[in-house]
Amino acid sequence: MNQDWRAPLIRRLLLLIAGCLLLGLITGEYGWSMALGLAIYLGWHLQQLLRLHKWLRTRKQDEPPPDGYGLWGEVFDSIYHLQRRDQKARGRLQAVIDRVQESTAALKDAVIMLDRNGNLEWWNIAAEKLLGLKTPQDSGQQITNLVRDPRFIEYFEGNNYGEPLDLPSPVNDRIRLQFHITQYGNSEHLMLVRDVTRLHQLEQMRKDFVANVSHELRTPLTVIAGYLETLLDNVEAVNPRWLRALQQMQQQGGRMQNLLNDLLLLAKLEATDYPSDNQPVAVDLLLLSIKNDAQALSGERHHRISLEADPHLKLKGSEAELRSAFSNLVFNAVKYTPDEGEIHIRWWGDEQGAHLAVRDSGLGIEARHLPRLTERFYRVDSSRASNTGGTGLGLAIVKHVLLRHRGRLDIHSQLGKGSTFTCHFPPQQAVRRGQ
Repeated sequence: MNQDWRAPLIRRLLLLIAGCLLLGLITGEYGWSMALGLAIYLGWHLQQLLRLHKWLRTRKQDEPPPDGYGLWGEVFDSIYHLQRRDQKARGRLQAVIDRVQESTAALKDAVIMLDRNGNLEWWNIAAEKLLGLKTPQDSGQQITNLVRDPRFIEYFEGNNYGEPLDLPSPVNDRIRLQFHITQYGNSEHLMLVRDVTRLHQLEQMRKDFVANVSHELRTPLTVIAGYLETLLDNVEAVNPRWLRALQQMQQQGGRMQNLLNDLLLLAKLEATDYPSDNQPVAVDLLLLSIKNDAQALSGERHHRISLEADPHLKLKGSEAELRSAFSNLVFNAVKYTPDEGEIHIRWWGDEQGAHLAVRDSGLGIEARHLPRLTERFYRVDSSRASNTGGTGLGLAIVKHVLLRHRGRLDIHSQLGKGSTFTCHFPPQQAVRRGQ
């Protein structure tokens, strides 16, 4: 307590008690005199309290407090200073909020704030242009009621925002948008939406170019391969010295045909988001067929290939695409595993979905190569890949097939101890036989 007002307060109390005692001495009623003095004292405090209440209720901005004495003067002044400090703090915060809103309003990218349930709380001008949001009638609306694409709803409700999502704009199909969601605070959401139409057009041009060139090269390569086969069948009639040259030409022509086939397959996979023939596939039988093909590919290298597959677990998707992806993983294991090495294929399911693992006892891959293995034409060792006849597109095909089946690929490898390639599929893609 402040000594400046404590001493006057004590003096006033002593004077009041002295006055009450003097009045009691004169009248002879000490009790009533003390009661009267206490009533006067309480009435004065009640008056000061009512003045404080009236000032707090009716005061205008920057209006000073009423004059007070002693403790009440300190209370008036303290409340006034607290309000002034609060006003200054709110002013500073409001200035920061205004600057943030002005800066975000100037952005070409949409910025949307959502609560933990996905209800709209705030958005900038770009969000109105890109998503068609309207102020103020859309405030408090569910974002999934305004962006109704099933892929966005699945992305938002999945709570897995590691990768952005590309979709057409709900207001203009020719505009391509990229959605990126970040969670913050109490599970609230900050959604950024970018116009990536130009990038999408460039990517589409690249895809079209690759697909068209691959189609155009396919016919001349077929003609060349046909004539080479004819020459090899009659090499004695031409000149035996040409045998090696013709064989190398046929080998390289075959590699180019494999490359074109892989490029065309990738172009087909990129053309749509989901496979058209989305039916339950008996993966155990599919893997048994792939295992037999892998054993034939191994030939005299005598790899020990084992298969462990749940016969009751199916996978929704395209059998042709899944065969392409799974066979790529198994055949790669055969190609890069030393003679008489072990290869184990496992297909199983659990509460997290369905899984396929291909484990080999090969040479292994350095950790620095793992993040880039699914890139097109990326090779860990170009000389080794050339010897095996690879195109550098196998794992890129695997990645695209898995994306089309809502799956993902995990790669674990250690030099000298082999590698494990695992495909993970969500529970909605798995089907138990008999369901």
